Amino acid sequence: MTAAPPGQVMIGLDVGTTGAKAVAFGVGSGWRQVALREYPLLQPAPGQEVQDPAVVLAAVDEALAECVASVGSARVRGIAVSSGMHALMALDGEMHPLTPLITWADSRAHEEARALRESGQDSVLHALTGAPVHPMTPLTKLIWFGHHDPETMAAARWWVGLKDYILLWLTGGLVTELSSASGTGLLDLTSRSWSPLALGLAGIATEQLPPIVATTASLPLAAAIAARVGLPADTPVIAGAGDGPLGNLGTGAMDAGVAGLNLGTSGALRMAVDTPYVDDERTLFCYALTESVWILGGAISNGGVVMRWAEDALVPEAKTAGTSGPDAAALALAAQIPAGSDGLMMLPYLLAERAPLWNPDIPGAILGLRREHTRQHMVRAALEGVCLQMRLVLDRLDDVDRVDSVRVTGGVFRAALWREVMAAMLARPLHVVGNAEGTALGAAALGLFALGDAPELADAANQVAGPEAAPAVVVEPDQDLVARYDLMRGSLPALVAGLGEVAALCVPTKAGAA
Repeated sequence: MTAAPPGQVMIGLDVGTTGAKAVAFGVGSGWRQVALREYPLLQPAPGQEVQDPAVVLAAVDEALAECVASVGSARVRGIAVSSGMHALMALDGEMHPLTPLITWADSRAHEEARALRESGQDSVLHALTGAPVHPMTPLTKLIWFGHHDPETMAAARWWVGLKDYILLWLTGGLVTELSSASGTGLLDLTSRSWSPLALGLAGIATEQLPPIVATTASLPLAAAIAARVGLPADTPVIAGAGDGPLGNLGTGAMDAGVAGLNLGTSGALRMAVDTPYVDDERTLFCYALTESVWILGGAISNGGVVMRWAEDALVPEAKTAGTSGPDAAALALAAQIPAGSDGLMMLPYLLAERAPLWNPDIPGAILGLRREHTRQHMVRAALEGVCLQMRLVLDRLDDVDRVDSVRVTGGVFRAALWREVMAAMLARPLHVVGNAEGTALGAAALGLFALGDAPELADAANQVAGPEAAPAVVVEPDQDLVARYDLMRGSLPALVAGLGEVAALCVPTKAGAA
């Protein structure tokens, strides 16, 4: 932005899986400045997805310093923090890392999650904590450490998440907040405290986890960090929430009947509710935004990553063709094929799938393949398969409270085909929100609310977005396509059930085997 900074700004600090973004929002003006630093997701062994915590902190440091420098003479009201959920790291008694940061994408606890499901404990734990049993959760990761790395279990003084480590760096105090805690699989939703049952299964004591504060809690910025990034000491640091709940706030998906959908590499569909809720089928997560606002929904592992795979595997010429954007070549092929892909269906479980199956053992499959089908059909089926998974999550939300419209974010929705297929598959109007800083905006809004600068969360979001925020682009579903996709949806439960049986026979052959 070239306009002069306003008198006051709120900084939303969004620390995610592959980057740290610091966004300064002019309060009431619509002005903003963005600073981004990226870092790698490391794969030290099959199934392991980790990060170097020192590299993450360096990225946060640089992004925050650049952001602060961009505001000029404007007063920084505070820093509100968003972070990715479900990460885990061990610290020693001096607060030094004993392990890498083990991210949500890490699937090393695959067998531990399976054992909980087979024992029937998964249903009890889901009802207690609001977090489905899955390799992503710190609960299953801790059980893995107990089974495979007892030395680290014995040496660890603390077990923390990404948010906890960022707050420790910013303020010098070790705490977590209710939202991140609600995604660990270790929190009792009723008492808002660490669950003795879950901790017993995890093999740790309450004293090894940070104390839980409200997402609106304000902590003073440590003097050393303040000096390095150019802020006054004791600048308020708002504990903030997880990136998913803050995404709903930042994109305006907070009212009854409105759901928020974001689609990047993975994706999620969520809606706000007043109290913690666990659905009877145990398919939805329930995470906190504040004490009185909870976010109910489901995340899919296989979002845009499926189209990346389709383009790499089926459109190799795209790498040298200089196409105009991500997946442009694949989308051009998919657009040549009618809805329904002439009977071809893809179950897009390339990565261990989450909602609504929560069964990482089921692999992907292309079903109904015939001689007349081409790569164009397979690419179209891949896109439709991703949208169909989102519809399954929407169906579960509808069982709780009817969703009338969906606010969507993500770079994929710049493509008309993604918008058309998703609107028809969900059979609801899509409100495409162009704001790329939705999560950071949600953090800044929560920060303003926490500091008493806005009476309600919605008022805070309006102040941060500014009076001239671009309106959402509305995409109405094509009713002919809706009818076709409803037929596909009806066949899916039987296909998934059958695939589960077949999957047990699909064991990869090792090199050298006879």
